[in-house]
Amino acid sequence: MRLRVKATPNAKKSEVLGWEEDPTAGRVLRVRIAAPPVEGKANAALEKFLAQWLGVSRSQVRLEKGGTSRVKCFEVPDEVAEKLERAG
Repeated sequence: MRLRVKATPNAKKSEVLGWEEDPTAGRVLRVRIAAPPVEGKANAALEKFLAQWLGVSRSQVRLEKGGTSRVKCFEVPDEVAEKLERAG
């Protein structure tokens, strides 16, 4: 399953804020991440944070598109769909 995430780096703490309608990307999961957007640190931290939040291994969460964008597309296991629906 594909998951669109709107990431905000340099936050005080990493947290999921919930679903949001983005004018260009559609429905996205809004996430704040504590890592800085330097040399891929925020992307790596976001991948790790999403895996922990979804309760899957880090290897099951893979960044597909948007490495340099605020809106990113991740490939996640289909069985996490229920948890994602509860986030909204």
